[in-house]
Order: sequence, then structure tokens, then C-alpha cells
Amino acid sequence: MRKDSRLSRMLHVLIHMDHLDGPATSEKMATMLSTNPVVVRRTMAHLRDQGYVASVKGHGGGWTLAVPLSNITLLDIHQALGDSSVFTIGLTDEHTNCPIEIAVNLAIRDAMEQAEALLLERFKQVTLDKLTAGFADFQAEHHEPSPVE
Repeated sequence: MRKDSRLSRMLHVLIHMDHLDGPATSEKMATMLSTNPVVVRRTMAHLRDQGYVASVKGHGGGWTLAVPLSNITLLDIHQALGDSSVFTIGLTDEHTNCPIEIAVNLAIRDAMEQAEALLLERFKQVTLDKLTAGFADFQAEHHEPSPVE
């Protein structure tokens, strides 16, 4: 099963953007994420639609933060990206009349719903500036130069 890594990838990009002196191009972000600029633009458009980033076309243009990271939570970004399930595991629905499948789904559903509710509640409490602080702590602890250009 394929993992949906959009949340972590966009968090990565947003923290880099916070450290930049100017706009970040889709091409620059695509290189950072080892993906295609079209994928970056499509994903960033979700964040722009919610007001978290802004974009300017043309020479000298690119993406910028529209609000401070302290005003954006993990939940905000998760929801802006489409509010998909936070888990890559899921219930089966191939044999919906099978009593074993029904029993298994009932047993798993409750635990998964509780776990997801707990995780999303935690997402509400974490603002992106806290992630930036973690980045600075890691950098200092490991004597790493800043990867941000």
C-alpha cells in the first residue's frame, strides 16, 4: 500500500520557505522534494486556496508564506491537503457479505477511529513554528549547516 506523504512533504517545504529571503519557485521545491514542479504547484494550490501561502507568476515570482508559521497547525495543513486518512492501513471491503470480514472490520474500526481522533487532536496543538524550533535544535546539536539556500 502506498503511503500518502503529502503532509510531511508540505511541512518540509513550508519550513524551508520560512527560512528563505524571497519566494521559492516550484522548480526549487521540486528539486528539494525529488518530484516534478507540476506536482508541487498542484499541491501548493491547496495551501494557497486556504490562505496559507501566496504565489506570484513570472520572473522573480514563486511561493511565499501568507501567514506566520505560528498561526498554522498540523491539522490545518492536513485538512488543506484533502483531509485524507492519517493511516495507510484500512478496512477491507472486498467481501461485504462475509461474516468474518464484518467481524474483523468491527473490531478494527473502533480502534482506528479512536487512534485517528487522538492523532488529529494532537495535530491541532502543534503549530509549524514548533517544528522550526525542532529543526534549529537538531542543527545545533549535530553542528549541521543550514540546508536552506
